[in-house]
Amino acid sequence: MSQRIGKTHWKRFAVGAVPTVAATAAVAVSMAQGALAASFSISGSDFKVSAGSLSGSGFANYATVDVAKNGKHIPVSVSALDNAKITNMCQSVPVDIPVLGTYTMTLKAGGDGTAVKAKDLFIDMTDLQAKKGTFNNVDIGVATGSITKGHVNPKDRVDPDNYAQQADSIEIIDAHQRVWATTAGTFELSGLHMNIAAGRHDCF
Repeated sequence: MSQRIGKTHWKRFAVGAVPTVAATAAVAVSMAQGALAASFSISGSDFKVSAGSLSGSGFANYATVDVAKNGKHIPVSVSALDNAKITNMCQSVPVDIPVLGTYTMTLKAGGDGTAVKAKDLFIDMTDLQAKKGTFNNVDIGVATGSITKGHVNPKDRVDPDNYAQQADSIEIIDAHQRVWATTAGTFELSGLHMNIAAGRHDCF
């Protein structure tokens, strides 16, 4: 029997207990095509993402395994949102370029007063810390195969009897997370700025 809470506030969450938000480095492709790829082999490293706030409806959280291009298996906690709004989003990805050394690819959006909007958002993460999290009508301990308030990514292989959680809506304030992959049906990025610069320029 799952634990049900009407409205819950937590100041800090472990990896399996919170949603997160991120845009992948392929977001430029999504802008051209109108959607991000439904499935792909992930790179061999994670990246940092921060957000001033994330609010959304239709939340689900469950575990699965991502597979890197080199064959490495990475256990991740997937946070899914049917609809999401994000403010002050920052993504940083360090990359090693032969001869030139380390550079950082950075993406920023949603900082001009107009939030980033996403639909059918799935974030594969391994760690998140936040100043505050609010979950409305949350079910903790529901079976993955019994999720009704959010959705499981159809590309993910999951055990329907495994642990999951869900909520009607959520709000996360001041989020810092380490993410391996993100997919979405659509991503609207207001005030988008992407760049690459020498050295390390992490979002946090």
